Amino acid sequence: MKQLLILSGKGGTGKTTIASAFIKLSKARAYADCDVDAPNLHLITKQNSLPKKRDYYGLPKAEIDTELCIECGQCRQNCRFDAISADGKYKVDPFACEGCGVCELVCPVEAVTLKPAVAGELLLYTEGEKVFSTAQLKMGSGTSGMLVTEVKKQMKSAAADVEFAIIDGSPGIGCPVIASLSGVDMVLIVAEPSISGISDMERIINTATKFGVKTAVCINKFDTNMQNTEKIENFCKGQGISLMGRIPFDSDAVKAINNGQTIVDIVCASGAAVKVVFSKTMELLFEEGGGLRS
Repeated sequence: MKQLLILSGKGGTGKTTIASAFIKLSKARAYADCDVDAPNLHLITKQNSLPKKRDYYGLPKAEIDTELCIECGQCRQNCRFDAISADGKYKVDPFACEGCGVCELVCPVEAVTLKPAVAGELLLYTEGEKVFSTAQLKMGSGTSGMLVTEVKKQMKSAAADVEFAIIDGSPGIGCPVIASLSGVDMVLIVAEPSISGISDMERIINTATKFGVKTAVCINKFDTNMQNTEKIENFCKGQGISLMGRIPFDSDAVKAINNGQTIVDIVCASGAAVKVVFSKTMELLFEEGGGLRS
C-alpha cells in the first residue's frame, strides 16, 4: 500500500481541505484522519454508515484500595507528579497520574495497583470497498502518538488489498506527526505564506527529512502575500524540494466546507488549482512504480 501523508506544520493552513479534495479526486478506497486530538475529516467526507468503535487503552493509571491502605504516606511522598491526595482517604487523580508505577512499588501493604485506562476511542467506517480509520483521544491523555499508530494499523488491516491510501496528519511536529510519518511513502506539506507558516514549514520539512521520506510542498492561499509565497518557492528550490503548485484564497472554498463539501465538489478557483496539485503529486508519488489504477 502506497501511503500519501498530508501535513502542515501548523494549524489553519487548509491541510484537511486539501486532503478531502485528494480523497475525492483519487476515489480513495482507504484513508485516515490522524489528527486524533481534533479529528474533523469525517465532517467533509460524509460517512453514511455507523463506525465500529473500540476503546483504546494508553498508559495504565494507579488506583488505591482504601480498605487496604494504611495511610503511611509512602505513595504520596514518592509521586513526582503530585497525583495522590490525602483529603480524608488517599486517592489518585487520573489526570495527573502518568502510570509510572512508583506508588505501587513503595506501598508496604500492596494497596496500590496499576490498571488499564481508556485513553481514547478508535473508529472504523466501512462502506462498500471504502475504509476510513480515525480516532478521538480522551481529554487529558498524553498518548496521541501511540493512538495515531493504531489508526494507521487499523486502516491497513481493514484495507489490506488497497494499493493507495491518503492520511490526513496532525498539525505541528510533535508525537502524532512523528507517528504519522513512520512508514509512509510521501509527504505533501501544505504551506501558507505567513511568517509563522514559513517557519513551521521549514520545521516539518526538517522532521520529514530525518525520516528519509519523499517530500513535496504546495502553497495554499498564495495570493494573500506574494512576497512570502516567493520566499517559500525559493526555499524549496534551494533545498531541492518539489513544488506541486499554488492554490489561491477562495471565499467559495469556505462556503463549500461549511456545507460539508470538498472544494472539488463545486466549480471554484481553489478547486481548479488543487486538481493541478493533485495531478503533480500523484505523478511524483508513483513515478517509479506506475500510475494509480482506477
